[in-house]
Amino acid sequence: MKVTVIGCYGGFPAANEATSGYLFQSGGYSLLVDCGSAVLSKLFAFVPAEELDAVILSHYHHDHIADIGPLQFAKQVGSFLGKGTHALPIYGHDADIEQFQRLTYKTHTKGIAYQPEQPLSAGPFTITFLKTVHPAVCYAMRITDGSHTVVYTADSSYQDAFIPFAENADLLICECNFYAHQDGTSAGHMNSIEAGRIAQEAGAGELILTHLPHFGEHHKLREEAKTVFGGEVKIASSGLKWEK
Repeated sequence: MKVTVIGCYGGFPAANEATSGYLFQSGGYSLLVDCGSAVLSKLFAFVPAEELDAVILSHYHHDHIADIGPLQFAKQVGSFLGKGTHALPIYGHDADIEQFQRLTYKTHTKGIAYQPEQPLSAGPFTITFLKTVHPAVCYAMRITDGSHTVVYTADSSYQDAFIPFAENADLLICECNFYAHQDGTSAGHMNSIEAGRIAQEAGAGELILTHLPHFGEHHKLREEAKTVFGGEVKIASSGLKWEK
């Protein structure tokens, strides 16, 4: 399995960066997890629209879905050129039915509702879900290809349920919108110590900190997480790759 960070900022993209987007690849199958602002400009360096097999969305905040519209246009233009004329499946929850219905665009993309209480199969991947603690309905994902497992927290404040959900994951991609001295609970986000704690208690192999803040020095997030997690910790950046 290969995971490439496409975008990693919270709220809005930093200069030459993007918000949430993660490319999962295994067995020739490409799955994009979240599709935030500026994601397409980074994604197309790794896979063109016509070779993307599926998209799955954690929730409907702009920094996780802003480039869905542009992706739909990319599929439309591609169809005019005879490239990838099949409908691209975009998986999302239907708790917000208006947002969910926008995932279907003509014959180019097809919105498919995942049922959070049931595993979802997408190519070689099996995805299970955990509802997070966030102002919008949002789901964390445990993604496995049968050989390796990656857990993506999506957006959430801390909850103990993350620990069994991420148990023995090869990689934990954990949101980290705040530094150790800050409390992100009311905003629905976590700090570096909480991210490190989940990784440590879950027995995760590695930790990538993402959904980064637009302030402070990001290397401090890593240093803080490492005070409670003994494994490797990396700060997400566009193009960062993890492969097993």
